[in-house]
Amino acid sequence: MKILIVEDEPQTADLLAELITEIKPSAEFVGTTESIEQTVRFLQTNKPDVIFMDIQLADGLSFEIFSRTEVACPVIFCTAYDRYTLQAFKSNGIEYLLKPVREEDVQAAFDKLDKLASAFKNDQQVMQSIQQLFTEKKSYKSTVLIRYRESYIPVPVNQIALFALEDEVLYAYRFDDQKHAVFKTLDEMESSLDPAMFYRINRQVLLNRNAIVEIQPYFNRKMVVKVPLKLSEKLVVSRLKVTPFLSWVEQA
Repeated sequence: MKILIVEDEPQTADLLAELITEIKPSAEFVGTTESIEQTVRFLQTNKPDVIFMDIQLADGLSFEIFSRTEVACPVIFCTAYDRYTLQAFKSNGIEYLLKPVREEDVQAAFDKLDKLASAFKNDQQVMQSIQQLFTEKKSYKSTVLIRYRESYIPVPVNQIALFALEDEVLYAYRFDDQKHAVFKTLDEMESSLDPAMFYRINRQVLLNRNAIVEIQPYFNRKMVVKVPLKLSEKLVVSRLKVTPFLSWVEQA
């Protein structure tokens, strides 16, 4: 069994590898990746049998990997947060382990994997259905409810230039320069929107690709994005996200 570990904390990756080795001594570790960008490059030339994947990586949520390359194997998610469960099982997930991961958790994940393999190994039609499910295009929000005076109004996401977290409140900035509160977290909004349209450039801002007018170099190897809005703060792309962000911008 070929195993890939996607984890940006080296100590956690080493501990997970030790737990896996204890349970599956014959396991072959084909690699350890630390970011979305690195994982995408790895999967374009390698095909592991199963992936143990953290969700919050240095350059964003690992769900973005599934929109940028084919992931044709089961994924066991390992994370410190329980709010991504639904998204995980929409992204090839067969198990969801909360950190700190325990040996019995990993054992249970392998037990489930073995049962699935045993149940379907002689049923080609079912296996094809599973593969189709794994590669099925996910559905994303096309409309967001925003607060307007004492009411909520639906706004198509293509009318929203960006979402920004300000003083612990999430705001939607429309292309017509209107600003409205959205009663969701930025993480929830990121996981519900099409990653081909919106990219999280830093911890506070989720940006619509159609809002990008210009990208300029900034200090400490960061970038600044110019948009057609009147904003009080610069839109700065964090240093670790510059390379994947530029790659995302160039994608069709």
